[in-house]
Amino acid sequence: MEIPAGFRFFPTEEELVSFYLRNQLDGRRQEMHSVIPVLNIYDVEPWDLPQLAGERCRRDTEQWFYFTPRQEREARGGRANRTTASGYWKATGSPSYVYSSDDRVIGMKKTMVFYKGKAPSGKKTKWKMNEYRAIEAVPNPTAVTTTPMLRHEFSLCRIYVVSGSFRAFDRRPLEPVSQATQLHENRTATFLERASMMEVTSSSSTSHSGGDHSDQPEANEDDIWEMVNDLEEPPLGWEQMNWTGV
Repeated sequence: MEIPAGFRFFPTEEELVSFYLRNQLDGRRQEMHSVIPVLNIYDVEPWDLPQLAGERCRRDTEQWFYFTPRQEREARGGRANRTTASGYWKATGSPSYVYSSDDRVIGMKKTMVFYKGKAPSGKKTKWKMNEYRAIEAVPNPTAVTTTPMLRHEFSLCRIYVVSGSFRAFDRRPLEPVSQATQLHENRTATFLERASMMEVTSSSSTSHSGGDHSDQPEANEDDIWEMVNDLEEPPLGWEQMNWTGV
């Protein structure tokens, strides 16, 4: 099928996690790969990634999406290797929750920046990434409750270039913050306070990223798991969205 003129793929974060990533984790909707292909993005330089985007999205000039499988070293309990031949991806800031339209936590989001050169003296580039991972509730065999679990088999990565102007991904109507959303934000206050403490502590030490930049401290996997474990309500109820093609 030919792509009509003016076609753009601009999903919301909820759609990325609750529909695309969820279906990928469950092995359904293989036709999605024409929009979001499976690719180990760490084998490719970021400026080469647009050429490997889904066949229906290669005309896009603002953002590109990929399903990235878990690395073997992650499966063995190690940390992901985010280096390429010319540089490395480095997490910046603190991870955050992804919410559904009815204020349920359905995933985690981590932002990364690409640096050219070797760590820790790499030079910051304009290439950025949002890495999304799904959270699902697992039934507790000893109780009627469920336990939130972070899924690692695949992550969904959004690659884009910082342009200095609002991208279409960000140009969405601002909605009033509901009371439930405010409760979720209050629930994460403790974690954010810890991140601030990390920033204050690290300000007197040498930067691990080097170059001409000053990034916020990177949250480690333990911090991410703690955020998941701190969830008071199970993030179940994945949105049932109808697949109509793109």
